[in-house]
Amino acid sequence: MRSIMCLSPNILPAFEQLGLYEELMSFSKPALRNTFFTGELDIIGKTSTLTTDTVGYDRILFARPELSDMLFKKIPSTKIHLSKKIVSFDQDQNGVTLTFEDNTTARGDILVGADGAHSAVRKHLFATLVKQGLLPKEDTKEMNKGYISLVGTTNALDPVRYPGVLEQDSESFYIIGDKKTPYTWVTFAVPGNKICWSVIVQLGIDATADEQFKSSDWVPQEQNKRMMDSIRHFKTPYGTIGDLFDVTPIERVSKVYFEDQLFHTWNHGRTVLIGDAAHKILPSSGSGAVNAMQDAVLLANHLYDIKPTSHENIKTALSDYKAERFNAIVDQYPQSHMAAKLIYGHTFWERVLRHIVFNWLPKSLQMKQLLKDTAYRPQANFLPQAPKRGTMDTIPQQPSKRTQKKEEEEDAKGKKAAAL
Repeated sequence: MRSIMCLSPNILPAFEQLGLYEELMSFSKPALRNTFFTGELDIIGKTSTLTTDTVGYDRILFARPELSDMLFKKIPSTKIHLSKKIVSFDQDQNGVTLTFEDNTTARGDILVGADGAHSAVRKHLFATLVKQGLLPKEDTKEMNKGYISLVGTTNALDPVRYPGVLEQDSESFYIIGDKKTPYTWVTFAVPGNKICWSVIVQLGIDATADEQFKSSDWVPQEQNKRMMDSIRHFKTPYGTIGDLFDVTPIERVSKVYFEDQLFHTWNHGRTVLIGDAAHKILPSSGSGAVNAMQDAVLLANHLYDIKPTSHENIKTALSDYKAERFNAIVDQYPQSHMAAKLIYGHTFWERVLRHIVFNWLPKSLQMKQLLKDTAYRPQANFLPQAPKRGTMDTIPQQPSKRTQKKEEEEDAKGKKAAAL
């Protein structure tokens, strides 16, 4: 259980539509509350999610491998090929050919780059566009790196000592250090009587973090341990963070950068990028995985509309996908930066902002923003829609052009038959 995942109501209707919702919930915990503390465990403030009656679904937490296992079981094994690292690809009027590191090749109609923030597909596509003078200047920049995080998940814990692990839902504890401790550390219970923890430090504030920044993204275990040893004394509602370190195997501890970058080029020819390959959002808003899944849903909608699968129809569908999706992603970037300032920020002005938000911002405004954020719930428009849950209004689904055309043709046939 190296990585924990959080999904929101913005994608859960799609799981229900595919008949996967009940199985997903069987290994998940609702994430209903957040409590923010000072480093001495004085409460700064609390936030809650909207009620299930209103939204229809809870935010949920689970171990990423559980989701992977569930999805792998639904896909024929003949359609999955592991350990195939892309070296290059070429696309033309008739298709796209991939060359892998093991000197094998594959050919198809469309290449979807869903290979993460450091996408090999994006790297090769952008290199090709640079040679052709077609890559916008903003897509040549390096990703921003503003924070470093150590993250880990404990072994199964004794409920007597850690009673919170038995709760049916999971409460997240955010502990924000003072000026002398420019860290934020987070704990929350996950299924299996385990606690997931993370320690986040802002670059340019702490010498230890800046030293870590000079090393690679995935550093040797002893370097992670060195950073852990320097912060063992940090307090949590479960004791010190060191107590949690002691019940976490070091091989389950990762150091990652919180990076962000909005790329403007998502598609060219028969190639399209989705998820972190197209837009890396700060994890402060907890929407990275949800956005990637929403990308997949909307891309599937546009791929379904391709008929026949000509080169021009493919290019149009991929461009239409980006046109439909881009503004929704653009809207989330300032929100993720604001959330990062509130939770992880330690400059003077970020501390002032945190004080204002937790003490003066009306709860009604927070709830209004939550309603707005939760209303966007794309589903596959070529399948029966999931039943409506909750009382709130959601953003209407764009209809399938192909389905609309089919319905129009059938209606015309019916009218013609009636006239005869």
